Amino acid sequence: MNSTSVRRVTIGALRDAGGSLGRLAVWSVVEALPALLIGYATARALDDGFLAGRPATGLAWLGLLAVAVGFGAVGAGRAYACLGDVVEPFRDELVRRVVGGALDRSTSSGARPDTAAVARLTHQVEIVRDTFAGLVMVVRGFLFAAGSALLGLLALAPVVTVLVVAPLVAALALFAATLPAMVAHHRAYVRADERLGESASNALTGHRDVVACGGQERVASGVGGHIDGQADAERALARMAALRSLTLSLGGWLPLGLLLLAAPWLVRQGLTAGAVLGALLYVCTGLQPALHTLVRGIAGGGLRFVVTLDRVLRASTPPTDDGPTHDRPTHDEPTHDRPTGRSAPATVTTRTAVTSRPAWAVELRSVTFRYGPHARPVLDDLDLTLSHGDHLAVVGPSGAGKSTLAAVLAGLLHPQHGTVRLAGAPVTGDPTLPRRRVLIPQEAYVFSGRLVDNLRYLCPSVDEAAIGFAIDVLGLRPLVDRLGGPTAPVDPSNLSAGQRQLISVVRAYLSPAPLAILDEATCHLDPAAEATVESAFAARSGTLVVVAHRISSALRAQRVLVIDGGRPALGTHEDLLDRSATYRDLVGHWQTGPVVRSDPTRVASDPHRLDPGTRTRLAGDPGQVVAYRPGR
Repeated sequence: MNSTSVRRVTIGALRDAGGSLGRLAVWSVVEALPALLIGYATARALDDGFLAGRPATGLAWLGLLAVAVGFGAVGAGRAYACLGDVVEPFRDELVRRVVGGALDRSTSSGARPDTAAVARLTHQVEIVRDTFAGLVMVVRGFLFAAGSALLGLLALAPVVTVLVVAPLVAALALFAATLPAMVAHHRAYVRADERLGESASNALTGHRDVVACGGQERVASGVGGHIDGQADAERALARMAALRSLTLSLGGWLPLGLLLLAAPWLVRQGLTAGAVLGALLYVCTGLQPALHTLVRGIAGGGLRFVVTLDRVLRASTPPTDDGPTHDRPTHDEPTHDRPTGRSAPATVTTRTAVTSRPAWAVELRSVTFRYGPHARPVLDDLDLTLSHGDHLAVVGPSGAGKSTLAAVLAGLLHPQHGTVRLAGAPVTGDPTLPRRRVLIPQEAYVFSGRLVDNLRYLCPSVDEAAIGFAIDVLGLRPLVDRLGGPTAPVDPSNLSAGQRQLISVVRAYLSPAPLAILDEATCHLDPAAEATVESAFAARSGTLVVVAHRISSALRAQRVLVIDGGRPALGTHEDLLDRSATYRDLVGHWQTGPVVRSDPTRVASDPHRLDPGTRTRLAGDPGQVVAYRPGR
């Protein structure tokens, strides 16, 4: 990451805010009216009014200037109101980068949550947002204030403009030439300060060991070197401050001095007293303050903006998708052949297109997980095998470990014992894990921006046809139409929990990951929408694991895994009604009326409670294998 990346990101943010910048420019013109008229109106009031013996004319010109000041105040207020439309989308983009980078690293196999991302999100991003806003206003103020003053000078006395413009251009050229050095010295100062803080902290933390080992002089020398480095960096910044003062003197004070020295000659050339006074006002109240604000703003907030944005971009590179291009699934293509019968064989016959895949898409062997070394195991010596194309529902009472199992499958939690493999590769130490599984949690995350950017988040290369297909098959089309199409902006605060969940499941559906894990991801949807989502994922190429929120999810699945803190049970709906008391209790709790046992065409006492498509999908043998052995 370098200054080129910072420049590219900044220019991209300004380009994306083109409409808002246009409105800001319009109100800036209104704000600049007093700067445009102050010299000209003063000159006319003096020459044509008070000095000519017509005080009414002089007062009229001053009244016009007062009206311009009023309009300028309104323009300034409206300009600041437009600033948020320019700055906030840029902040949202930075937050997306920070969150994306943190999630990418934290969900990598073997990684731990990136707590430093929290500091970047709450501190560094806010610094960038504030300094970006300050830079926009500083540059805008200089352009319109200086431009208005120069236009006023041209209208008042063109000859004076030459005396003012030459040193102003020289000052701006000097300032631009020193900017790269200023950025480099400011970055060096920040790094020197960080190194000093780290070395001093380490010395204080280990001072007992330092004394015990007799290493005081060596440690003091190391810390002293960092102190000297910080002092050198501060001296370099002081030299840059001197150059800034030279710039201000050259562009701000030299024009004023030249104008005063040339005043007698200008009067002899026919310039009136009012014109001289007006020219002085343009320099003193327009050009000089604008240049001072520009130089100090860029040298202060601008340097912080560049350095901090560079650090954010370095630490928060958004996740990229290097996986295969997502192929749109079709519903008339079978996901696999489903053998019938009650026993579960160790393998499943899959369609020819996927015979090159590993035998097991998900494989847990002797997995034990507990929260704390002395806590009761949530998962105890669990074996679970799923093949490509399987559809498993996980049920159990609250707190039994369903979400824990989902997190272990996703590689977010690492068991104390046992192994977890996806497509034959262990989840620990595998950098490709985020592209091989996707987890949709109960609370969906939707970021501000375009809807299509939310949907493409896990697969930026997915085409519009695949996006449209996913929107239709998952039931998101009504919301898309209401928002105004896939490219319409979305505000998460204006979406319901169910709408956010639908967006997140479409995003996961478009992911190239072959394993989809729905951890109560449809809890905010009605039963019909939930059935639509789960049916679409079941037809999608890959393996589906659903942590069930309703009994209908278990009925739609090929197999059901019951977790109740004791011995887990795996089987079909009918199997488990016969041999699992926990499952019978859960079915009785979720479903009013007598529970179904043997007739797959009668799934409930009220047949309208379940999706009709689930009534013929209770038989079959998908090939999941589960075993339980007592804890060691």
